[in-house]
Amino acid sequence: MATFLYRIGRWAFRRRRLVGGLWLGALLLAVAAAALAPAGEEEDLSMPGTESQKAFDLLDERFPQSNAQGAEARLVFRAPDGQRVTAGENKAAVEDALGSLDGGGQVASTTDPYTTGAVSEDGTIAYSTITYTADAVDLTGSTKSALEDAASQARDAGLTVEIGGSALDAEEELGGTTELIGVAVAAVVLVLALGSLVAAGLSLLTAFTGVAIAFGLVSALAVPLGLTSTVAILALMLGLAVGIDYALFITSRFRDERVQGHEPEEAAGRAVGTAGSAVVFAGATVIIALAGLGVVGIPELTKMGMGGAGAVALAVLVALTLVPALFGFFGRRVLSRRIRKATRPGSERPHPVPAAAGLGTRWARFVLRRPVAVLMLAGLGLGAVALPALSLELGLPGDESKSVQTTQRRAYDLLSEGFGPGFNGPLTVVVDMSASEDTRATTDRVVKTVGGVDGVASVGDPVLSRTKDTAVLTAVPRTAPNSGETKDLVHAIRGAVSGVEADTGAAVLVTGTTAMNIDISEAMSDALVPYLTVVIGLAVLLLAVVFRSVLVPVKAALGFLLSVGAAFGVLVAVFQWGWAADLLGIEQTGPVMSLMPILIIGIVFGLAMDYEVFLLTRMREAYVHGASPGEAIVSGFRHSGRVVAAAAIIMISVFAGFVGMTSPTIQTMGVGLAAAVAFDAFVVRMAIAPAVLALLGHRAWWLPRILNRVLPNVDIEGEALSRHVPASTAELDPAVRRLPVGRD
Repeated sequence: MATFLYRIGRWAFRRRRLVGGLWLGALLLAVAAAALAPAGEEEDLSMPGTESQKAFDLLDERFPQSNAQGAEARLVFRAPDGQRVTAGENKAAVEDALGSLDGGGQVASTTDPYTTGAVSEDGTIAYSTITYTADAVDLTGSTKSALEDAASQARDAGLTVEIGGSALDAEEELGGTTELIGVAVAAVVLVLALGSLVAAGLSLLTAFTGVAIAFGLVSALAVPLGLTSTVAILALMLGLAVGIDYALFITSRFRDERVQGHEPEEAAGRAVGTAGSAVVFAGATVIIALAGLGVVGIPELTKMGMGGAGAVALAVLVALTLVPALFGFFGRRVLSRRIRKATRPGSERPHPVPAAAGLGTRWARFVLRRPVAVLMLAGLGLGAVALPALSLELGLPGDESKSVQTTQRRAYDLLSEGFGPGFNGPLTVVVDMSASEDTRATTDRVVKTVGGVDGVASVGDPVLSRTKDTAVLTAVPRTAPNSGETKDLVHAIRGAVSGVEADTGAAVLVTGTTAMNIDISEAMSDALVPYLTVVIGLAVLLLAVVFRSVLVPVKAALGFLLSVGAAFGVLVAVFQWGWAADLLGIEQTGPVMSLMPILIIGIVFGLAMDYEVFLLTRMREAYVHGASPGEAIVSGFRHSGRVVAAAAIIMISVFAGFVGMTSPTIQTMGVGLAAAVAFDAFVVRMAIAPAVLALLGHRAWWLPRILNRVLPNVDIEGEALSRHVPASTAELDPAVRRLPVGRD
């Protein structure tokens, strides 16, 4: 691999105008395609194979005139203090507001709270349900404006009016302040790490190129592939983070090769052949882990995985081709000022006194002196942070998770106050009576059975399909949608109706948004351990191939488990317990997004392997060239410690920048990924990994003979380059060749 990538690096350097032109053309085409493509649609979350999804599919089949998952709005009215909504003037204001919606475009039906009994017992709160013929994302601006105008009309009459439901749900938009702060921090870290504005700008330029192309492609394919805004944001987040890191790793190696005396083209080839090999492997692990999300069976999760994988693949291609091409354009300006001063024409510098050991070197030597203490402290610390993960609860956010400044959240609170907490999460019971002889008796028995389940507040009258073979009824729980009691209630209802099914031949299915969220959360919990097992097995196999070792992969996999467990602990502490929630702008605590654990595992797995590969590659390179195990550890930190630390800070900054977005999905992802990268890079790879290697000694690099013959040799260290490529004449003067390389 190293030799092949070496040739790519040299070719890209020589043909830099061609390579730059091709990437510029790809960028322009992607931007143009995104600009011309229609806007994508936000699709409802679904889980094929679950009872709730089967019920939705049945409703679409038996009630073709309606959209089972179409948009819905609730206008919630509250009378002024001391008054009732049933009073003459207040009732007239409510009816006038609802009358303005009748017959409006895309409105399927509007209920009258006074005829449907949608008035609270104390008479202070009433609501009307407005159903639409289209999904929330397909509602036109005029339709939404009409809904808001109706609310304003009732407010002008003195009522408090809020709007709940999905009709006003908005697509998440980019461009917030926190994302810009994250990119700014990444830029500052690049300048400090590379000591050159040009080198820092090169890394940012290439990362932005890859991200822009990925974002443009996602936008262009949004309609044909059903990609949502969350897919685009994940592609942006991952592409930006890994794009900057991959460019940083190759740029850092290029500068090292230049300092060692290689000409620019040779240095570019060697940088891509060595650091580029690590980039390919690291990128492949991220891509495989993200693509593997498709096995879970949730279409939205599959699309997120494929979108993120595509962005990472583009970042790898950009790093292998555009980065070395830009080396040719920028020339000596990629080097730090210190190196450029040392290489001025005609300079004759004496042999410099070696600089003092950098922080990475001093830290590695400290770990070698006290490996047990470092290992115990780091391991116990991560274990303590991971303890809250034992209380992990999964769910999907609804209006209750939104800011109290939003009308949806205020409508949710009013409905809970007037009708009970379970009113915001009604359960839909679908009865398929196509195999039942007495449909009326079957329906009555289902109503009686469901109403008799402990925890059900009320059961509505059944609605029959045109062919009288399907009935739909609504059951209102006594508890809130995301509570554990409601989850138990769904299972209790499904268990109670099994007897009806056996006696009548009917199929009784429990669905609705609340039931769907419960089914998806349980499916995620069930898939978590198998997916984690596959990811860990993949990590052990790939690292065994890369490092020709058995114990190094096992150590890496266990470290990955620690960092992921600690990240889950942070998610529970922040999003369930509310620790530092105000600081992060999270106004409502509750269950962790059910998609997050598997999504974070898939992403962090690849990123964890990034740091494992870039740090241990230099260690193995030193070891195979005769260094002792301890010297190899010091060499790895001397050459890669500073770069890996900078890369981790950049990635943390990018992920943390998305915490300021209003979407609970993106907020949770930003906190979880930032925490996981921080734990994995600075605790697992920088502390636990060298401590374990120090304790193992030579055994760390042991590989049984049979595996040595079977496993392919990918030569990620670039050992073949020392035999394949003759040393080139140095462009630098003798003094510079002896400058400390990779000094941190």
